[in-house]
Amino acid sequence: MGLRSAQSTNSVLMVAPTAFGFNEQAAQDNSFMTAAEQPQKDSSLTAEVCSEFAELHRQLTDVAGVNVKLFQHHLRHGTPDAVFPNNGFSTHTAGEAAGGVSRPTLVLYPMKCPNRAAERRPEIIQVLRQAGYERVLDMSGHEKRDKAYFEGTVALSERADRKLAEAWVHSLGYKELVAFSSSDGRGKPVYHTNVMMAIGTDVAVVCADSVTDPKERQHLLSKLSASHEVVQISSAQMDALCGNVLELQGGKGLPVMAMSSQAYHAFKPEQRAVLRRHVAELVHAPIDTLEKVGGGGVRCALAELF
Repeated sequence: MGLRSAQSTNSVLMVAPTAFGFNEQAAQDNSFMTAAEQPQKDSSLTAEVCSEFAELHRQLTDVAGVNVKLFQHHLRHGTPDAVFPNNGFSTHTAGEAAGGVSRPTLVLYPMKCPNRAAERRPEIIQVLRQAGYERVLDMSGHEKRDKAYFEGTVALSERADRKLAEAWVHSLGYKELVAFSSSDGRGKPVYHTNVMMAIGTDVAVVCADSVTDPKERQHLLSKLSASHEVVQISSAQMDALCGNVLELQGGKGLPVMAMSSQAYHAFKPEQRAVLRRHVAELVHAPIDTLEKVGGGGVRCALAELF
């Protein structure tokens, strides 16, 4: 039970969208995005998204009791998607992967878009390095060395190279890679796993219909159902970012599920009931503009600190 408790954490890193705008680079393969104004001074879009983010931050901290380490970014950084920090790095406690992770580990990932790779700002990496991670697995060199990318996701796409995923599995001591190809309702590859799937301690959310290969789909569902109650969502619900949710530990030591209000209302009542059997609260905030323009939701905005 102790090993499984590390599935969720009370501490996350967030980046306020203080220089947010439409990211043309990311839009090349993110079909969830809607074109809007690019980052600029005194932007009404940035102001609107910052207002949404403030309410999300309040729900997480004041209501759920989650510990948030908050950063911001500026136009000079050239990082319009910095509000989505979870793809650039991950953290892992000793004992994870059934003991495969022997020391607290920080992983840095190779990012496809240059302005997303720029999110690895030295001051943020320094804070992470000083947080007690004894080992740093830096995979970011693959960006320039062989133009291969692995943004912490195993739904195979231009942002998820199978060989790099296999190397990650080996380096962290996991036993098996469950990789698959996933497509949205428009027939385009799902750019990140966390859009179509979320895994908590005892419950998982997945858009199995997006995995078009029957064998891959069955293998994925078999692996999930062996240890989790599975909530299957439709392609329309995936578009509403029901797959982009995250289990966290609340301030009272009980698990909560964080999501956007769009996702909350898109879940069917019986699906929300299943989720509530496994978490104490469904925490949500309306971030409609961020989701529409940025093409990512609440889970994308949370980088877990284990």
